[in-house]
Amino acid sequence: MGRFTRGKLSGRVIAALCGLSLVATSAACGASNDAGSDTTSSISFMLDWTPNTNHVGVYAAQALGYYKDAGINVNVLPTAQAGAETSVENGVADVGFTTLSNVAAFNAQGASLRYVFDLTQKPVARWCVLASRSDIRTPKDFDGKTFVSFGSAEQTAVIRQMIKSAGGKGDFQTATAGTSTFQTLSSGKGDFGGFYVTWENVESKLNGPALNCFVASDWGVPGNPDQLGFAVNSSWLKDAKNKKTLQTFITATIKGYDYALSHPDEAATLLVKQAKEANLDPKLAKSSMEEIVKGGYWTGEANKTSLTGKLDMAQGQSYLDFQYQAGTYKDSDNKNAQTAPQASSLATNAYVEH
Repeated sequence: MGRFTRGKLSGRVIAALCGLSLVATSAACGASNDAGSDTTSSISFMLDWTPNTNHVGVYAAQALGYYKDAGINVNVLPTAQAGAETSVENGVADVGFTTLSNVAAFNAQGASLRYVFDLTQKPVARWCVLASRSDIRTPKDFDGKTFVSFGSAEQTAVIRQMIKSAGGKGDFQTATAGTSTFQTLSSGKGDFGGFYVTWENVESKLNGPALNCFVASDWGVPGNPDQLGFAVNSSWLKDAKNKKTLQTFITATIKGYDYALSHPDEAATLLVKQAKEANLDPKLAKSSMEEIVKGGYWTGEANKTSLTGKLDMAQGQSYLDFQYQAGTYKDSDNKNAQTAPQASSLATNAYVEH
């Protein structure tokens, strides 16, 4: 994962070149493939970062022929510099990997995104320090320290709330991460940073350095801050053919994720092979899948092998309300949004409830 999605961390590196496309004949970057026949539908899917286990269901569905069997041609696009959200809004991609809070932030500024599939049922973000830092034992100790970040109002609100919940003032500085948050912390240029429990924390356990981590929901942040999934442009959904194609894509993709939950090692191997340009560490990919299954991050229950894909509207709304009250969501004039975003308007479970 490397970085949180837009809204968690706003900085971004272009993931890879068009060779990440999963179809046999790649389209140009930012363009969908034409349908292979009159009976085959096409859809383009944009990553939020370099390929990782968050995307394994898509890669598994492609490799195992689930898309082909469903009559759909899927073109996976590397993330654009502008991000998956902007690319979906502008029609560069049909579907993009994002978060519910990102959708809220973009729509507050005039976009028309719709969240249609939720992968993560439990928080996956962790706020960590090097385990060697004996002076930081709770988020209260973040006070006066330096947060390694790419900068976002959403992150600032989360960290401030965690500090205050632990008895601190909520005052901290920020520093821009270099090529690696691990390296920035180890160099002493920063004191704490954001990681994913299913990727960087796994990497930490495999290769070091050891981390001491905190979960936002344990320290006063309501709801689930980490609802990651898929979004489309609402206007794109007005076409009945697109609705049908999206339904087919999501159904086959859920089948891919379920395969990954039932066969974590095999799915990790498929991911590494399919995304060759990402040069993923096979051991890290397998360990990540093991952590996902064991922790029940996609299902809400440990060792469960099927996911719902449903957004928990109540958890989503609690977090949206929190961020709204913190002044995170701005309109196109950079003024505070007049009303809190509504999960029930931003998202739908219609494509997973059938």
